[in-house]
Amino acid sequence: MNITAAYTDLYQLTMAQVYFNTKPDGRAVFDYYYRNNPFNSGYSIFAGLQDVLDILETLEFSDSDMSYLKQHGFEDAFLEYLKHFRFTGTIYSSKEGDVVFPNRPILQVEANIIEAQIIETLLLNILNFQTLIATKASRIRYSAKEEVLLDMGLRRAHATGGYYASRAAAIGGFDSTSNVAAAEDYNIPSTGTMAHSFIQSYEEEIEAFRDFARIRPNGCVLLIDTYNTLKSGLPKAITVAKEMESRGEKLLGVRLDSGDLAYLSKKTRAILDEANLEYVKIVASNQLDEYVIKSLKEQGAPIDIYGVGTNLVTGKPDAALDGVYKLSEYNGSPRIKLSENIIKVSLPHKKQVYRMLDKDGLFYGADAVALYKEGAVDQMEHPFDATKRLNLNAFTHEPLLEKVMEQGEKTQPSRSVSEITAYSQSRLALLPDEYKRFQNPHIYKIGLSLELKQERDKLVKAHKF
Repeated sequence: MNITAAYTDLYQLTMAQVYFNTKPDGRAVFDYYYRNNPFNSGYSIFAGLQDVLDILETLEFSDSDMSYLKQHGFEDAFLEYLKHFRFTGTIYSSKEGDVVFPNRPILQVEANIIEAQIIETLLLNILNFQTLIATKASRIRYSAKEEVLLDMGLRRAHATGGYYASRAAAIGGFDSTSNVAAAEDYNIPSTGTMAHSFIQSYEEEIEAFRDFARIRPNGCVLLIDTYNTLKSGLPKAITVAKEMESRGEKLLGVRLDSGDLAYLSKKTRAILDEANLEYVKIVASNQLDEYVIKSLKEQGAPIDIYGVGTNLVTGKPDAALDGVYKLSEYNGSPRIKLSENIIKVSLPHKKQVYRMLDKDGLFYGADAVALYKEGAVDQMEHPFDATKRLNLNAFTHEPLLEKVMEQGEKTQPSRSVSEITAYSQSRLALLPDEYKRFQNPHIYKIGLSLELKQERDKLVKAHKF
């Protein structure tokens, strides 16, 4: 998608104009993090980083952007600055696809404060949305286990958000997408069956099946619920499957898109097997999500492929990730944001995050946030309860924030979506199941080094009224 630097909120530019006139050389550190896991999940999957970095490398205001901004009272000198705007900052980040948790930095931006401010909206927009959808997809993958998952949500997505939703769904574990543009641009396998309207356009259901199978024999899936699944669609699909066998071809599957999917899939499987069509797969769709798929699996529904749409690409029921972008340092001095809600008090300074690995290399269930200059720490403090702390000497400390951009250029080769997906699956495998379950998942511990906690508390005291 073609995104320019005008893909931002106006207040970013009004603040930038003031910075330009008062402190154009200020250096800032901003933290990106979120406050709550979506879907009452025990974790999230970080997604969208590669898109953000690719956009930042070439981000600029177009000629039409400049013409538009002249209408908003920006002074000529500032407009001239924007005309030559480029992002030249440094970014440290968790790896895309990693398992992440609330209230710890996932990404840090170090840049001129004008640049850091202008990119905020873009960064939040992409990272919040893709992390939300990747997390939803991961939960659906957890329910589906080894079965095939198809993203079929573009028609129900929030406009062009469907483009990034397909990418995020793949990172979360989906096998393919119906979204042709995303499949092409991100090298995601593409899939498609047929619509009810295709069958309705024929006088006879079987003739629709025959034409489709004749012209598209490879990967052919027939939709069998247009009129009556068991009395009409399935028997005719079996007839066409036998005709395909006579031509040396094989029907890939039949699709159920309505009704009692557990009951219909069991009946369909039995009838297909009786016809010696054990190889024909059953595809199911219709308002699926992680809970429906879990229920279908528990009922023993013999479904091979799940097509998921609306609930995936809209992030239902949460719809948004509450990711934020907070100033933590300015010109080398710590900064803090206070709130009556203690969880919303931000963390000052540039930081590093360490993941605790147990003796088997699994995630212990704790990430420690420390000052960047500290290195690994021996103990982490509870962020808000002075009586709770955890000794970390028994664990391997894995630093999570690595430099991914310097002076506005990526410092690492781009990874394909399939590579990010494989990494994400490997990281999820290290997370104990207690954090993955849907009901009352374990809460992953986020703690602070003693020095960071003392710095935060000192700033809280200094700014309290």
